Amino acid sequence: METLDKLHLNRQVMALIFMMPLVLVCSEATTQYSILEETESGSFVAHLAKDLGLGAGELAARSARVVSDDYKQRLLLDPETGDLILREKLDREELCGFVDPCVLPFQVSLEKPVQYFQGELLIQDINDHAPEFPDRELLLKIPENSQPGTRFSLKLAQDLDVGNNGLQEYRVSTNPHFHVLTRNNSEGKKYPELVQDRALDREEQAELSLTLIALDGGSPPRSGTALVRILIIDINDNAPEFVNSPYEVQVLESCPPDSPILTVLARDADAGNFGSVSYGLFQASDEIQQTFSINETTGDMRLKKKLDFEKIKSYHVEIEATDGGGLSGRGSVMIEVLDVNDNAPELTISSLTSSVPENAPETIISIFRVGDRDSGENGKAVCSISENLPFILKSTFKNFYTLVTESPLDRESRAEYNITISVSDLGTPRLTTQHTITVQVSDINDNAPAFTQTSYTMFVRENNSPALHIGTISATDADSGSNAHITYSLLPPQNPQLALVSLISINADNGQLFALRALDYEALQAFEFYVGATDQGSPALSSQALVHVMVLDDNDNAPFVLYPLQNASAPCTELLPRAAEPGYLITKVVAVDCDSGQNAWLSFQLLKATEPGLFSVWAHNGEVRTTRLLSERDVPKHRLLLLVKDNGEPQRSTSVTLHVLLVNSFSQPYLPLPEVEHDPIHGDEEVLTLYLVIALASVSSLFLLSVLLFVGVRLCRRARAASLGVCSVPEGHFPGHLVDVSGMGTLSQSYQYDVCLSGDSRSGEFKFLKPMIPNVMLQDSGREVKESTPCRDSFVFS
Repeated sequence: METLDKLHLNRQVMALIFMMPLVLVCSEATTQYSILEETESGSFVAHLAKDLGLGAGELAARSARVVSDDYKQRLLLDPETGDLILREKLDREELCGFVDPCVLPFQVSLEKPVQYFQGELLIQDINDHAPEFPDRELLLKIPENSQPGTRFSLKLAQDLDVGNNGLQEYRVSTNPHFHVLTRNNSEGKKYPELVQDRALDREEQAELSLTLIALDGGSPPRSGTALVRILIIDINDNAPEFVNSPYEVQVLESCPPDSPILTVLARDADAGNFGSVSYGLFQASDEIQQTFSINETTGDMRLKKKLDFEKIKSYHVEIEATDGGGLSGRGSVMIEVLDVNDNAPELTISSLTSSVPENAPETIISIFRVGDRDSGENGKAVCSISENLPFILKSTFKNFYTLVTESPLDRESRAEYNITISVSDLGTPRLTTQHTITVQVSDINDNAPAFTQTSYTMFVRENNSPALHIGTISATDADSGSNAHITYSLLPPQNPQLALVSLISINADNGQLFALRALDYEALQAFEFYVGATDQGSPALSSQALVHVMVLDDNDNAPFVLYPLQNASAPCTELLPRAAEPGYLITKVVAVDCDSGQNAWLSFQLLKATEPGLFSVWAHNGEVRTTRLLSERDVPKHRLLLLVKDNGEPQRSTSVTLHVLLVNSFSQPYLPLPEVEHDPIHGDEEVLTLYLVIALASVSSLFLLSVLLFVGVRLCRRARAASLGVCSVPEGHFPGHLVDVSGMGTLSQSYQYDVCLSGDSRSGEFKFLKPMIPNVMLQDSGREVKESTPCRDSFVFS
């Protein structure tokens, strides 16, 4: 724990040493400038750069700014010339009211290093307002026994100007009864007092009308007038008097309108109408009339609008009680406005940096100022930011703060920071203002592309169309912009015999893989290669992934019949004894399919027979059996047409023709087949195909001759190869009981089958057919090569 405290202390000391050359505290001296109100915007105020002892170019280089205390930008700074310019036309009465002198404080802030200067702008008054009475007509009731020298106070006029331009004196139109005096009230405001010069006689003249004139001291002077109507009434010798005067009351600024303040009370010793009292505000300014009201009957004072401690902290209200005879008494009410915490702190950004490189050292993000319009503890503000962020706040001057990075940032961990600056006052309840600053972390190329998978497996069905889309690889890059723009490419295959460029192409922009040509499952079942992903950063970074392509089998091969051979020169005839029991096995159709899976699952079906109810074929193994006992009426020669079909989609099939000869026993000599009796169902068909058989016989003879010639050539080549030692043959003589089906049908490999026939060579009965696949080792330049294996998923029967 002590070590951590020492490290924290050292860190604070280093931060203080680092910030000392960056921040310069301004001197306490304040520079003051003056300007007349209503001066046009854009007018020259002062040559600020000269007054601060700085060059004009230095202000621009140091990002000079002018900040006002009231958070309104009324002054502009020309950084090129160093002139302080008026941003808008100023109205002294709107800004300061009756306060004189009217001074607007402002500060000048500079960066690199941070420096502040204080200044004041004095707004001088011009005579742009004339005095104005609140009422165009004033009513004054004077008893007829009023003595000369009696004074009567009248309502004052308002002049928004101050000093010599403000209200200076009152005058009254010429008359023999009254003259006017200019007096000052407790607030220092001038009001008129009418002085009686001679006795009045209500019977001689019951009403007088005078013109009251208010003059200011401007050049030329301005004036305002009001009509004074004087009603002469009967004698009333007692004026109302307030019980308690002055009144003092404290009011919270948060009180809503129409809230009661206090109730005043005045008494009059007279009786009747002369003793009835009515209340009113006396010589009230516009502000007081808009803020307070008094019930003329009960004397209840109430608020008319909400108070604002930040504008006016106290009010001095004069009240008047008037009886029915016109006599009045005056009192005063001192109203103190109590501050409540009704203003949230305010935050003003002076400088802001919105983007920071991810590898940058400590950087100033923002310079801002905080303040609160309340007073006391309500006006004190504290500033903070969210925890667990790589940023810190530093207090520089008065209420100015800087937001700086604490350490270099990492864009891949976080590309954007939303920094919420919270400013809270110390009032009750506390008020808080939040301002969010968004900081973007700019990217550098420090991350290589990463594939979504270490390896990809894709499937494509054989016989596909060229340019077929077989899959998509994808890689991501944690960087952004051009650093994250990825280009895909095929890498050279590890197997030099794989012609990858003729098989696969890749879209460099989106990683889509395409098969360039049709694939053949029987020739190529699978292959693999590597793909690369490279970004466009500087320097560029790359990565690679392995792609496996699996070729799926399509049902593009029809079943091939191994037995009985359908292209022999003479048809194969099966012998069936007439004494055979039902279910007797006549023969077995053997077929294979070079496809795989369910595309190679074969089934057998009897399509046509000379005697439909005599024979049946098993669907799964191709066995042809009898279904009933034979009779003497059954014809001796039968022809069966079988269909061999696979289980693929679409389904492919091959037809097989069997010839069955009925014999009494297997010892019966083989005789030429008798003519089959005419079948009424199939006889017409055989007659019609007679000519076709003759034509096929001719073609078969030519085909047989070609086969014999081909076999002879093959035997010659084998003999020659054996003599040269190039080609190898199985050890021993070629067995006589094997049938060579090399290159027949749709098979691409060589097969040998073991055929078992009956002892009687003349009968030609087929017993079973079994493939013989010896593992013959071929020698070629000192290497061993295995003989090609038979078709996959073929049916082998024994």
